[in-house]
Amino acid sequence: MNILVSIPAFILAIAILVTIHEFGHYWVARKMGVKVLRFSIGFGKPLWSKVAGADKTEYVIAAIPLGGYVKMLDEREGQVEEYEKHRAFNQKSVWKRIAIVVAGPLANFLLAIVLYSIVFVLGTNAMQPLIGEISPNSPAAIASIPSDGKVIAINDEPVVSWDETRMDFLDAYLKNSQKVVLKIESEQQGVQDYALDLSSLALLKTSSDFLEKVGIFAWRPRQSISINEVLPNSAASAAGLQKNDVLLRVDNQEIHYSRKFIEYIQQHANTSINLIVKRQKKEVSLKVHLLEKVLQGKVIGSLGAGLKAQLANDLSASETAKLDKAYFLYQHNPLDSFVLGIEKTWQMSVLTLKMMGRLIIGEASLKNISGPVTIAEFAGKTALLGLSVYLSFLAIISVSLGVLNLLPIPMLDGGHLLYYIIELLSGKPVPESVQEIGFRVGIALVGTMMLLALYNDIVRLIN
Repeated sequence: MNILVSIPAFILAIAILVTIHEFGHYWVARKMGVKVLRFSIGFGKPLWSKVAGADKTEYVIAAIPLGGYVKMLDEREGQVEEYEKHRAFNQKSVWKRIAIVVAGPLANFLLAIVLYSIVFVLGTNAMQPLIGEISPNSPAAIASIPSDGKVIAINDEPVVSWDETRMDFLDAYLKNSQKVVLKIESEQQGVQDYALDLSSLALLKTSSDFLEKVGIFAWRPRQSISINEVLPNSAASAAGLQKNDVLLRVDNQEIHYSRKFIEYIQQHANTSINLIVKRQKKEVSLKVHLLEKVLQGKVIGSLGAGLKAQLANDLSASETAKLDKAYFLYQHNPLDSFVLGIEKTWQMSVLTLKMMGRLIIGEASLKNISGPVTIAEFAGKTALLGLSVYLSFLAIISVSLGVLNLLPIPMLDGGHLLYYIIELLSGKPVPESVQEIGFRVGIALVGTMMLLALYNDIVRLIN
């Protein structure tokens, strides 16, 4: 992780998302005639504050940038002068309180729409949904999916890029975890439908790529794989591997893809392999006895070396032509981008809810929950990849924040919304004692979720 990039990118992301969320509450509260006492970005000790406006609202930037809040005039939190009681939050109608509470998550959804619209206008580098390999004995192999095909639709929904294919495949799986139909075009078979039987797979139990788990791998041009780092006391160090060694063959199999080489290493724990490398224009033969380590409860082989992959410099004319056609700029005009932004935000919101549902019933692994460390890591990676990628990352997190806050958990916006709906139905507010118990339960649930997310972050770092 590049800390110099990740930390600023993470802080910027949180600052934008929290500011927009809290501004939603703030703006609607003001429109509903509620007096706002404080608008804080962050928690803890104020680093900067300013009092402004007719209401003498205090605007604060605090030391812990992991949230924020809007403090409103409320008789339940302190004495309110008689002349200001009509401006207290608790004195407003239940519909106005609902509007104020919903405004925060709604602001996050609106932000996601704007961000996705900008991304579609700017354009992103995308890859055609070209298949490069089908794993033997996988659901894709059983369905006879061609290894040189191009995915053009999933359950009759057209797809134009590999990222779109992955997202639509997940959407289709969440709708029907037994079967997903891919429409694929290939030179030999033409356009055909291929039904994947997924009844024996638990795709959400791991965090691996869903398409790869069913045996479908994206096409990639041949790579040149070299050693970027040799770890001390490792199998690579013991065998004499050196930085900048170019990997040529392993056990007489040519090495063209880092993924396949890593898989081969992981499948040969505590065994010896023959490795041919190119070192300073000479071929060197090395016998490497692989060590073993445990990853996610599974024993795998360990080489103890960092790899660097780059495009092979001896691509054929046909490979070069395919490479030129494989990548394209995915871009739209402003009007279409806005419509696509709405559709994308809706799709991500529904997917997030469905994934949460699968987590609750145990069909998805709790390891998929990520915390601040993972978010910071992806913030740094996406920032390095360009503005469009970083904005897409912000949109995804904004959607997640909006959905999470609408969950009916006391302490979150959704918990307050639940109380107000009960008030609408019963005609009287939820008793303070019940709200207090709910608040404690909410803190316990949110705290447990945060600890789990942090634990997953630490495990990922260790692995």
